[in-house]
Amino acid sequence: MSIEIKSPTFPESVADGTIANWVKKEGEQVKQDEVIVEIETDKVVLEVVAPFDGVISKVLKSAGETVLSAELIAEFEEGAQTKASDQPANIDISKSNELTKAETTSSDKNNSKVNGPAVKKLLKEYRLDESSIDGSGKGGRITKADIVNHLDESVKEKQEINVDKNVNDASSVKTSSTSMDRLEERVPMSRLRSTIANRLLSVKQETAMLTTFNEVDIKPIKDLRAKYGEDFHVEHGVKLGFMGFFVLAAVQALKKFPVVNASIDGNDIVYHGYQDVGVAVSTERGLVVPVIRDADNLRLADVEKSILDYSDKAKNGKLSISEMQGGTFTISNGGVFGSLLSTPILNAPQTAILGMHTIQDRPVAIDGEVIIRPMMYLALSYDHRLLDGKEAVAFLIAIKDQLESPEKLLLNL
Repeated sequence: MSIEIKSPTFPESVADGTIANWVKKEGEQVKQDEVIVEIETDKVVLEVVAPFDGVISKVLKSAGETVLSAELIAEFEEGAQTKASDQPANIDISKSNELTKAETTSSDKNNSKVNGPAVKKLLKEYRLDESSIDGSGKGGRITKADIVNHLDESVKEKQEINVDKNVNDASSVKTSSTSMDRLEERVPMSRLRSTIANRLLSVKQETAMLTTFNEVDIKPIKDLRAKYGEDFHVEHGVKLGFMGFFVLAAVQALKKFPVVNASIDGNDIVYHGYQDVGVAVSTERGLVVPVIRDADNLRLADVEKSILDYSDKAKNGKLSISEMQGGTFTISNGGVFGSLLSTPILNAPQTAILGMHTIQDRPVAIDGEVIIRPMMYLALSYDHRLLDGKEAVAFLIAIKDQLESPEKLLLNL
């Protein structure tokens, strides 16, 4: 029975998508719920799975083509199997089982390596056998780095052979090495990266963005984690991290300064009576911002669980569009990458974004004495059209005070 395979139904905020990759090819046998194609939208990558066991009989939309919501992209034959008449003739029956096993093994190996056009080009250019290259990508896919490493190893082997044979031909080896070091790859920008680029450029051009800085002593939080971290993990099944404290501190500060939680819509100021905090997460495809809904009603353990869940989904490409929509305030943690100081860019149409940075032991003056403490720089970028410097600085200090006195978070002070 022939079945139509259609693209997912996109929400109103998503106009169309792009076929990113056909995981399964035309004529290939697939099992129920196996991913057959990945569709990239402006916000997330969506997966289309096989409805039943069968075969993809016809692909109607190739990789790179644009598709609309619920558009026909392929045809599927339920329960279709490879016909016996399709097998090669004159095969010794006694060896048929071994042959079938070998073909299956070879097919599985080839199917696991769905290489992109840039990789295929390099394989052809350098006349490489892909079976001789171990792929480090998902499902054993070969990446550009795998090819470069393979070529580097080939050069090293040639150099060793030349040394053993006392062949003075260093110039040819150098030429090969130089050629490989100057490899270039031109690929179209992904929809997600293109959207991120356009949004960031738009924010820089359309807002009066300004950044104010401060620093916070993290020792009280580190002491709290050291004292109660294990008990917290046993009780709630999640580790006691830093981000939960920052989310709750931001929520309390947003309640004190509602304008920071507001947004501009044309000539109107929209004040939100709730705190939906976005937490920026870096993925291989780009930066995404899942939103913790109604963060003002959550406990510290609930926040930590939400962050962990979103982080896992982001890394596995499982975030839904609805989980990244909205948000009244955003927190970005560049400290996990070692950033000491930066100016985060607003997540429009929000008014402000908080930037966290790496924790560093630094000398600070406390009660007339110089003491080494774990310090973190904080950055608050804000839209000066709506938020004045006085309010922005006061908001950042409110966050600093709560982080340096974590008990205030428990007392909602």
